[in-house]
Amino acid sequence: MKKKILIKSSEIREYLNGPVFDFPKYTTQILNLANQNAQGTRPRVVGQLSDLIQEFSGQTLSEWEGWYSKKYPDAVRQATEKVYAMVGVIRDAASKIDEKMTEEWVRDLVIVKTFAGLRFQEALLRKGAEELGITYRLAEPKEESVGIDGFIGDISVSIKPETYKSKRGLSESIDVKIIYYKKTKTGIEVDYSELLDE
Repeated sequence: MKKKILIKSSEIREYLNGPVFDFPKYTTQILNLANQNAQGTRPRVVGQLSDLIQEFSGQTLSEWEGWYSKKYPDAVRQATEKVYAMVGVIRDAASKIDEKMTEEWVRDLVIVKTFAGLRFQEALLRKGAEELGITYRLAEPKEESVGIDGFIGDISVSIKPETYKSKRGLSESIDVKIIYYKKTKTGIEVDYSELLDE
């Protein structure tokens, strides 16, 4: 016998006597997206399933369905309504996508977001300098080699992710002010406090 064996999801369902649904290609991806947006299967709608399955003492799929349905009699219907409503929203949005919009999306991803993602340090320096009413500049290669990313006025700064705070002082010693950042869904949250303490 092999040490590692892959058991397909369809086989697991078969072993557990569960129905095997035959979804047309791409439909489950659309339903997953709709569910993510609608949050139809969140614990507040369907319960904390990982806890509930531990609480369940039965053995069969039909026993589980009966037990679950008694505890959450409207959950499947509510989740279905939420997800299906979002499918309609996605269908409407998809009808608005043409080749021009697709090209703009690809350019935004490949050109704009890549550039912004790789060059956001300059934006952080510039914003800090604007707030203080002084100038900024990016570091030169020899300055970069000692951990300096740029200057705000004459203050040398390094730009690090917020997670660096917990690692600071372990192995790397940077003798500059640090600007910390955290990426959020809408942009970058920046902590200039070390610079402002100057």
